[in-house]
Amino acid sequence: MELGRLEYLQALVTEFQVTDSAEAKEQVLANLANFAYDPKNYEYLRQLQVLDLFLDMLTEDNETLVEFAIGGLCNLCLDKTNKEYILEANGVEPIINCLSSSNEETVVSAVTTLMFLTTPQSRPQTTALPVVECMLRFSLSANRRLSNLASLFLEDYCSPPQVEEARSLSKHTAVGIPLPKD
Repeated sequence: MELGRLEYLQALVTEFQVTDSAEAKEQVLANLANFAYDPKNYEYLRQLQVLDLFLDMLTEDNETLVEFAIGGLCNLCLDKTNKEYILEANGVEPIINCLSSSNEETVVSAVTTLMFLTTPQSRPQTTALPVVECMLRFSLSANRRLSNLASLFLEDYCSPPQVEEARSLSKHTAVGIPLPKD
């Protein structure tokens, strides 16, 4: 007998919760992140609290779990209900923390997620000075994908005075978020 969509997603969530295998957790989280791409699954994923699961995984030491979790959030946050949930769950801070990852996919997903989460209400948080400074650094990266995305963030989501303030601070400090490895 074929499982319905909700039952299948429930089985994945249950497997994630009960398995002790790091590899199995990674595989299940990757599957959930892929299912988060389809708007048909949004309601089911909310019902199964997968947004909370993704948010919880952002602070894990396992970089692969973080990569899949931020990828899942990135897929989900174009939906207005999901966006509001992530913002209300204080999800911006752990997403910003993903900018310091050495994993390129994690950083790209984090930048994209911040873009998708930016609203007039969330803008002070998503474009806070440390984020703008980080985007300035990323815009100088030899990695074209990252530099283009960061430049787009600076142009479309930040005001010129924000960028200038971050630029002036960046000139006076050697401290910064490291660029991800290629």
